[in-house]
Amino acid sequence: MEDIEIARNTKLEKISKIAENIGINEEELEQYGKYKAKISPSVYERLKNKKNGKLILVTAINPTPLGEGKTTMAIGLADGLRKIGKNAVLALREPSLGPVFGIKGGATGGGHSQIAPMEDINLHFTGDIHAITSANNLLSAMVDNHIYFGNELGFDRVVWKRCVDLNDRQLRKVNTGLSEEKNIVPRMDGFDISVASEIMAIFCLASDINDLKRRIGNIIVGYTKDNKPITAKDLQAEGAMTVLLKDAINPNIVQSLEKTPAIVHGGPFANIAHGCNSVIATKLALKLGDYVITEAGFGADLGAEKFLDIKCRKANLKPDAVVCVATIKALKYHGGMPKEELANESLEYLEKGFKNLERHVDNLKNSYGLNVIVAINKYVQDTPAEINLLKEKLNEKGIELSLVESWEKGGEGAEDLAEKIVKLVEKPYEFKFSYDLEESMEEKIKDICTKIYGAENVEYTEEAQKHMEEIKKLGYDKLPICIAKTQYSFSDDAKNLLCEEPFNIHVQDIVLRAGAEFIVVLTGKIMTMPGLPRIPAAEKIDLDENGNIVGIF
Repeated sequence: MEDIEIARNTKLEKISKIAENIGINEEELEQYGKYKAKISPSVYERLKNKKNGKLILVTAINPTPLGEGKTTMAIGLADGLRKIGKNAVLALREPSLGPVFGIKGGATGGGHSQIAPMEDINLHFTGDIHAITSANNLLSAMVDNHIYFGNELGFDRVVWKRCVDLNDRQLRKVNTGLSEEKNIVPRMDGFDISVASEIMAIFCLASDINDLKRRIGNIIVGYTKDNKPITAKDLQAEGAMTVLLKDAINPNIVQSLEKTPAIVHGGPFANIAHGCNSVIATKLALKLGDYVITEAGFGADLGAEKFLDIKCRKANLKPDAVVCVATIKALKYHGGMPKEELANESLEYLEKGFKNLERHVDNLKNSYGLNVIVAINKYVQDTPAEINLLKEKLNEKGIELSLVESWEKGGEGAEDLAEKIVKLVEKPYEFKFSYDLEESMEEKIKDICTKIYGAENVEYTEEAQKHMEEIKKLGYDKLPICIAKTQYSFSDDAKNLLCEEPFNIHVQDIVLRAGAEFIVVLTGKIMTMPGLPRIPAAEKIDLDENGNIVGIF
């Protein structure tokens, strides 16, 4: 059966029962039908003195067009832990409509390792991303309205963009205000995808509704002629924006096909944002479960780095273990093997591609001091010789390997990984960050680029240097760094998979996100508004004659 058929042939439990199983009362839920609900903030208040569960981060090698199955692995691990009698809870991100209709399709796992209701989660869900989009665009409207009615705050440069939760490259740069009405000032503007909006970052890093409002007020929307920042608070916009987000800020609860509770909330991309679900959801999950499985977007160079250096730093969290996901065919692809030949055994290409996995594992273990296990999503074409080579290479580094078959077998296929994780989280470790906040901006950026990516140096455009100096003068230079970079390579060149030759990271621009409380560093050809591929997934998505959605997977 295909993924969507498996999901539809599984009888789900009522969400009130799923919540009850982890100690949430029905009156603490706002239900959206039978199978999804929002959780009241009163639950965390009631449990805030309870000891936290163990936090397990699922990350991966650099992604390939083949798909490595990170979400499938996370769900399988949670199901596997419950299979062996452990109280496990998932804490995952919400899918964006950009990838759903673009290149990726659905983002709720696959096979027998899925969260459900799949169609709802992948599409409008409970409206969180719509609320974020509306709050973002309300602020844009208030900026231009203020300028229209006299510009008392003295806007000379507007830096706040509109957003939409779709891939639409045509909107990257647009001329606005062309109606020729009196007082409307035409200007160049642009759109980001909603998951790259600073509102999404704030939403995912805020500790509660009051912190959300404070951070929104600190958003810098423009500058005066004297380079004085103008904020959302100056426009008195933070109250209305918070109202739009008052329901969205509460985490959503759904379930896996095996009835494992899944808290799904927030969804920034890791290649252009910080790639983690909300702090509120993660902290709540740690009170509800003895083992909490969360994930960070794309490869560990992006998602895990930002999870550790930004989210963990801001929220005072630390993972007790890390799962690094790979597939043998993806490693051979990273070794330079042609895509059409990946089903064939090749120890040579596997050994070359192992360098990608090796760097991620070394970063997690040595740069961050964490306990790591490698989990391989197993395919039928994986040969004993290839598996043994991987085991040998990882044994040399003191890293365990687990072969996982959760796509085919659900939690049963991840029991080995679950057993190993239970032991791994009890091992001592000393978590550390990859850079110190008190370092200069240049030093922090260089630390990430050289320690984590393996670059030799960092090069800056004149525009990037200019904006870096502006940030220093404003006193924001001690904030964490959020690097926007291609997900496909350790370098900023998506085609440089092997990274065998020395490379530099090329910084095109630097943008202050005062509300999110980090600095975005744009590298290479990265865009904050993606485009659709030549054949978008949207072409295959439809309703069948019975009104069922088809083509999301």
